[in-house]
Amino acid sequence: MGSVRPYVNFNAKHDAEILHKAMKGIGTDEDAILMLLTARSNDQRQQIKAAYKKAYGKDLVSALKSELGGLFESLIVALMTPSVLYDASQLHKALKGAGTEDEVLIEILASRTGEQIKEITKVYKKEFGGKLEKDICGDTSGHYQRLLVILLQGSREEGVDEEKIEKDAEELYTAGEGKFGTDEEKFITILGNRSTEHLRKVFDAYKKLSGSDIEDSIKGETTGNLENLLLAVGKSHNLSGISLGRAGTDDGTLMRVMVTRSEVDMLDIRASFKKMYGQSLYTTIQEDTAGDYQKALLYLCGGND
Repeated sequence: MGSVRPYVNFNAKHDAEILHKAMKGIGTDEDAILMLLTARSNDQRQQIKAAYKKAYGKDLVSALKSELGGLFESLIVALMTPSVLYDASQLHKALKGAGTEDEVLIEILASRTGEQIKEITKVYKKEFGGKLEKDICGDTSGHYQRLLVILLQGSREEGVDEEKIEKDAEELYTAGEGKFGTDEEKFITILGNRSTEHLRKVFDAYKKLSGSDIEDSIKGETTGNLENLLLAVGKSHNLSGISLGRAGTDDGTLMRVMVTRSEVDMLDIRASFKKMYGQSLYTTIQEDTAGDYQKALLYLCGGND
């Protein structure tokens, strides 16, 4: 469901030449750069980077940085970064300094696969010399911290376990609406360990059982970051639509979502966005951004709904 797919007749050497020409001499052909890079997958961009270095003896990212500026430069550099490294650096940025950007932790840890999370943890240690889990524990607390740590193990179950669906739904009901007070542990264990596909079925069963949506139950039973994280885990693709809308134009969030989800579920995000805000993501980007930055984002968005 991505808006960016691997380019069919891909030729890294040829693409490297186009980029070289776009940056040679006086002035830069920004259109050529953005049209090419938004139409290639992240893997293909890494191959272009290697071909460029081989042909011209320079680092492509450094060359792009010296020609571009502002938000457009940041977006192009993000597109050129291997996805796992990009996630790791976004997490590092969210954790370092005063205060924690919880929405970044929530968005990344709730929506990446177990394999991706394991890779992110490795890259984080290699690049930043610290342990991601330790850094997260230093900045968070309580049930919220516990759920983050469960997700960090990267061992959410795969697929759907038919036998557990009814039982999970009943346990969630008993832990929340069905009692006075809330048993957060139950929510954390079930939502933190089951696959997204399995949880969808559990939530359907939950609705039949209780007559209300799991989201309403989570909102009624929990607050703050724990509430946001539980909602995100249950609805990993809608999450990005939410963070985009909530952000007004928070360019950091906009860029992160467009870069990391364009190959995964951008079409789902667009649909969720339209449903939630009554306006297409494409139109919102047109209204809130400008210049080459806007053009590149619109290509990544992949169309108007």
